[in-house]
Formats: sequence, C-alpha cells, structure tokens
Amino acid sequence: MAGRLFGVGVGPGDPELVTVKAARLIGEADVVAFHCARHGRSIARAVAEPYLRNGRIEEQLVYPVTTETTDHPGGYQGALEDFYADCASRLAAHLDAGRTVVVLSEGDPLFYGSYMHLHKRLAPHYPAEVVPGVTSLSAASAAAGRPLVEREETLTVLPGTLPGEELAERLRTADAAAVLKLGRTFPKVRQAFEDAGRLGDGWYVERAATDRQRVLPLADVDPADVPYMALALLTSPAERSFAAPPPARPEGAGGVWVVGLGPAGRPWLTPEAQDVLASATDLVGYGPYLDRVPPNPRQRRHGSGNRVEADRARHALALARDGARVAVVSSGDPGVFAMATAVLEAAAGDEFADVPVRVVPGLTAAQAVAARAGAPLGHDFCVLSLSDILKPWDVVERRLAAAAEADLVLALYNPSSSRRRHQLPAARDLLLKHRSPETPVVVGRDVGGPEESVTVTTLGELDPDRVDMRCLLIVGSSATRVTERGVVFTPRRYP
Repeated sequence: MAGRLFGVGVGPGDPELVTVKAARLIGEADVVAFHCARHGRSIARAVAEPYLRNGRIEEQLVYPVTTETTDHPGGYQGALEDFYADCASRLAAHLDAGRTVVVLSEGDPLFYGSYMHLHKRLAPHYPAEVVPGVTSLSAASAAAGRPLVEREETLTVLPGTLPGEELAERLRTADAAAVLKLGRTFPKVRQAFEDAGRLGDGWYVERAATDRQRVLPLADVDPADVPYMALALLTSPAERSFAAPPPARPEGAGGVWVVGLGPAGRPWLTPEAQDVLASATDLVGYGPYLDRVPPNPRQRRHGSGNRVEADRARHALALARDGARVAVVSSGDPGVFAMATAVLEAAAGDEFADVPVRVVPGLTAAQAVAARAGAPLGHDFCVLSLSDILKPWDVVERRLAAAAEADLVLALYNPSSSRRRHQLPAARDLLLKHRSPETPVVVGRDVGGPEESVTVTTLGELDPDRVDMRCLLIVGSSATRVTERGVVFTPRRYP
C-alpha cells in the first residue's frame, strides 16, 4: 500500500507559529524532506527541529543552482526541472514502500514554495495533502504592526524579480502591495517604489518572526545589507491616512444591567447576556453566581451573601451613578425569584432616579427541567416558590390550593432546604386533596451542572427527603402524560 505525502508549511521562522496539525505530522513522519542550498542549512528544518522524532529518515533536497548562472543545457529553468524530477523520484521510492513523507516548506507550501513542484509531480499518483502555514506576508504585516488591507481595498503580491518598470507601474496603481524575493533585487525594488512615488509609504521587514527580525522605513534601508528573506510592504491607504486617537474612556455611560446567567454553564447563556458581561466594568452578585463568570482583571467584582439583595442592589446602583457599567448577575432569569425586582425597587427612589436599569432575560430553571423531561409545561402552568422567608406560609398554602383546584401544572421553586423541611411534605399533602396520587412529578436537580439528575415519579410516591434547594419540581395536571420511554408532556388540548 502506497504511503501518504504531506506538504507541510512550518511558518515564517518561529517554531511557535507551526500549526498543531503540522507539528503532529512532523512528529509522526517516517520521512522528513527539506530543501536547502549547498551549505546544507535549511530554515524549514530548523523551525521543525522541536517536533522531529528519533528514527525518522531525512531527505536533504539540495538545490543545484541558486542563481541563473549555470552550464546546464537547458539553462537555469532546465536545471531546476531536472532537480525537481530527481527529488520526486527519491520521494516516490519512499511512498512506494508505504512510508509517510512530510516535505517541509517555510511559510506556506503553495505560496512561492518549492514544494508545489513536487506536488505537481507526485499528487496525481499518491495520496497527498497540503497543510497550510503562516506566510511571510502575514508575519511581516504583524511584525510591522500595520494592516495590509481593509474594506474593499485590494492587495497586490509581486516578486522582486520583475522588471523595474513593471514593478513601478504596479506599485503606482496598487492600494496595498508586498514585494518578495529581495536580496540582490532590492536596489531595483527601492527604485521602483521611488519611481511610483510610494517610497515614503513603504516598509521593510527582514526575517519576520525570528530573533533576527528587523522592521524599518523602506527609505532608510542600506541596499548592501538586504538578505533574500526580506520583503517590502505598501500597507493599507486607510492605515496611512490618519492616526487614530487613543481609546476614549466612556463618560456618563453608567448603568445597571441585571443579567440572567441561565441555570448553569456558558451554553445556557444568551448572546445578549454574554455581550453585557463582556462590556461591564463591574460585576455584582451572590458569590456562587459571580463565580460562574470567568474572571477578567479589567473588571471589578463585588460578591456578597444570599440574603442581602437590597444592599446588593443599592451598591450596584451607586456604582452606576458614578459612571460604572454594572452587571448584576442572577441564576436563571433575573425576573423570576431573582435580582431584577430588588434592583428596580431600589431604583424607584429619588436617589437613583437618573440611573438607567435594564433587565437581560435568561433561561429559567423551570424551562431547563421541563426540556430535560419533555414538555410538561405544554399547557397552562403556574410558578410558585415554597419558601416562606419573604411571605407567610398561609399565603403559599392558599396559592397552592388555588392552582391545584384550577388544575394547573405547577413549577415549584425553592422546594426545600436544610432549615426548611416541612414545606414540601405539607405542599404534597395539600396537592393530594385535589390531584390523583398518580399525577406525574418531575424532580430536576442541578440541571445543566455536573451533578444533573432528572427523576420522574408520582405525587403519591414523591419522597421529600430526596429534594433539596438545588431542585425544582414540576407537578403535572390531570392532563399530563408519561410515555413508555419516560417522556413527560402536557397536551395543548385540554380534555
């Protein structure tokens, strides 16, 4: 079985700019081939050195000529044709033996790369793949810190070996340009920039992305000291036309955004919420919820306990009044048993009358648990909290009884905690006065989190001891059904 051929770009010279795929293929190769001059040194091989494994075979592809002066009957081009044919034959022997062959290419294999001449000869006969690399053009633009093109501008790439008159004409009409293959061609290239009236706009980059990198205005370069591994840049006209002012600090842009984080994890976070969190200067919230937002040293974080909502709201509003962009975080949706009400209530006073407040919705725990179970909220439903911390228990009982008598599906928040153990058994007993013991009940715990569990049981079999504060319960109506596969749904048509 024939081996595989890979033309692998290793980038402009920095081993850290080798792609992950290129590094893997180099390390796995049976044969590593690389071009070099007669001195034997290869930039591509030097870049790949950290990724080479012991026991590989190396094929050194030594150019027969480096200038157009040659005794070959076919001249310079004929000498290269024979050279590439010989190299292809040598690599074909390895491929016929079933070996994996990686041909290293500085920069990108198909951007002025020698590999392309081997690819044309071998790819029609063997499995072949080209792995792109960072080009010298990209590295030079990055080294100079200057954009090449933007919007509708065009980029012209030119070899320095073109006649001077043609170079000048193309530079004269180009938006942006890169001239490669300098070295001995540099005096001609510099003159072409000058003849085109673009010398003052040109930049020179030598050995980009290496420890010998140099970046200079093109007009300041000594022609006697220019290597082949250099290029001249004419960057974006927009970049040359103005110097952007330093970034302005927002003034008077303070406000409060009450953000719903969803039940758990980034996948449950809406794009709008992500945008608000990214642009905030200050984050305010209950500690465990705040911990769900990745830290950013640019932002200040203000964590607090779970029972100081009013204080937390006033703190956020005070920060915003002083110009901060404040994101107040809530689990689930901030308007459902969460921080939106506390912030809006505090903002209603005269002290914070000028502070804008916006609520950014989030996926609720009820929606998350329902989706995991099927569609138990497919018809009319009621959302209740069993906590009696902020309202008397007799109010909870009246509302439970009313919802049960109305045959509504119920989503029960805060069903139990370490200090509140009587509410759920009492709620179950009350519901059983109006519902069959066979009524489906969904118990969702830590939905979206690492300890997620969803249990489908019945009202008669519900065990309150297995429910804690991290749970949400959905109690079905008389119409709610459970399929043989355990899917729970409430039909949209009421009996």
